[in-house]
Amino acid sequence: MTAGICLLAAAPSATLAQEEVPPLDQTITDFSPRDIPPDKRVVMSQGTEVVEGVDPASVPHFRVDPFWPKPLPHNWLLGQVAGVDVDRNDHVWIVHRPASLSDREVGVTLDPPINKCCYPAPPVVEFDRDGTLLRAWGGPGDGYEWPNSEHGIHVDNDGFVWIGGNGAEDSQILKFTADGEFVMQIGRSGANQGSNDTENLGRPADMEVDEGANEIYVADGYGNRRVVVFDTETGAYKRHWGAYGNRPHDDELPPYDPEAEPSEQFGSPVHCVRVARDGLVYVCDRVNNRYQVFQKDGTFVSEAFFEPETLLSGSVSDLVLSNDRRQAFIFMVDGVNQEMRIVDRDRAETLARVGRPGRQAGQFHVVHDIAIDFAGNVYTTEVNTGQRIQKFKVSPRRPWLSRR
Repeated sequence: MTAGICLLAAAPSATLAQEEVPPLDQTITDFSPRDIPPDKRVVMSQGTEVVEGVDPASVPHFRVDPFWPKPLPHNWLLGQVAGVDVDRNDHVWIVHRPASLSDREVGVTLDPPINKCCYPAPPVVEFDRDGTLLRAWGGPGDGYEWPNSEHGIHVDNDGFVWIGGNGAEDSQILKFTADGEFVMQIGRSGANQGSNDTENLGRPADMEVDEGANEIYVADGYGNRRVVVFDTETGAYKRHWGAYGNRPHDDELPPYDPEAEPSEQFGSPVHCVRVARDGLVYVCDRVNNRYQVFQKDGTFVSEAFFEPETLLSGSVSDLVLSNDRRQAFIFMVDGVNQEMRIVDRDRAETLARVGRPGRQAGQFHVVHDIAIDFAGNVYTTEVNTGQRIQKFKVSPRRPWLSRR
């Protein structure tokens, strides 16, 4: 290890239909301006655009920090950034997919080299609050099965780093120390027996630890259709549930239809899980354009839909709760409409939007994951060919706090 950097080889990543680079099949030849209805127009600024009729002072405002993070050393480059979390020290952790980088991007690694740069960064990367690299590690090693396609990262209050994967054979989650020392594996690669398996996962997408209960909630996932809970110390199975708190099944489901009744099962993937301070559990059912809310025992509480006409991979990619006392807002990212929404948590209504499709700072290309730091700044990641993390700084003026 040098200057906090630990290097391990990265495993090849499986390509995923919802996150792969699309073919060049664009057929539009009419590039003239179009009359876009008001409810279909995207955000035009690099800040926060409030929904008509909402008091701008009643919501947080964000603006992208185009210089965060700082350039990576060692000629390193990030691939698809599939997960982000903020730890108790206000450090930002990401997990990315080194094997998603193209030959052109890592040309120096070819034989013979085709250019002078770059090398894939290790899959797990830690930044301080200023965006300076602190540690980087990950990849295959002795005693554990590294995922084929990295997906999801969570750092608990004891400093342990949890990693998931959504490759075809990824049926496990891994627990490491902050320095990358292996601690525990739950599940075995290729061993998934379906959505009611109590020993293995099914291409798990996300996880979060309930510190007081020593339990880890897993959004499981790209293969299975459930939330499953394990003991953080022993890995023992605790409980699981599907949509509406029911027992999940793995029967074939019809494609999402905005005109149909809401699905009684989670779609693929079950993409996020968040535990609120009041004990409610929020679950992203991405392809069904909704989140569902549960009690910790799996009892269904409510659901909310967003941009319900959205197809492809859905409108609710990930969410995080604001860090005011009441957690009054939900910050949600949408990898199809390419925006971050600011949602009133009590009413489940969109109050404002940040970002639009694009490659410039503050815009998104397949935005995928979101995290929040202690100051209220948020961090977003992008997969497909987005391949980056962005920081959105919250305005220091906070009149909305006094109105909640």
